[in-house]
Amino acid sequence: MIEEKITYFYKPGEENTDKVLELAKIRADERKIRNIIVASTRGRTALKALDVFDPSIYNLIIVTHSVGFKEPGYSEFSEDVRELLIEKGAKVLTSIHALSGVERAIRKTLSTWGPVELMSQALRLFGEGAKVAIEITVMAADAGLIPIDEDVIAIGGTSKGADSAFVIKPANSSNFFELFVKEIICKPLYHF
Repeated sequence: MIEEKITYFYKPGEENTDKVLELAKIRADERKIRNIIVASTRGRTALKALDVFDPSIYNLIIVTHSVGFKEPGYSEFSEDVRELLIEKGAKVLTSIHALSGVERAIRKTLSTWGPVELMSQALRLFGEGAKVAIEITVMAADAGLIPIDEDVIAIGGTSKGADSAFVIKPANSSNFFELFVKEIICKPLYHF
């Protein structure tokens, strides 16, 4: 049996970012986890993660929104931040979202839901950050940026910043149901 502390934030959002990163680093060091995956839409959370997870020690992967997520052909992620992250040794992944992608177009065009977006909605029952953490883990695995036989720490958030962190046994999207959330490090208690 393992007893472990879980931190619950009173509300979701970017005000939790610094604490999430601190808690994730503590757990990473306790468990000797070196693969850290962080969601970042514009680059602010990525820069904070870079200060906490030195890429010479950790395999730091920043996962951005896909190009066109907000509007066709537009990338929300700062190119200056991308260049800095890569220069410092972090990896930056921009790709189709594992839990939406083409299904989002089907829903928007045909007004019908597919199974992948239904799964995404179900994962949101644990909070937006939980869904994001699982999604970016699959994306990083599919891109070959993490080994699937080692635990990772995945950090996600609700809208801006980070508010959730988990220890996850990763899997590729073709084996999605082999993914397993092993530990909750922190997450919002409520979603408003």
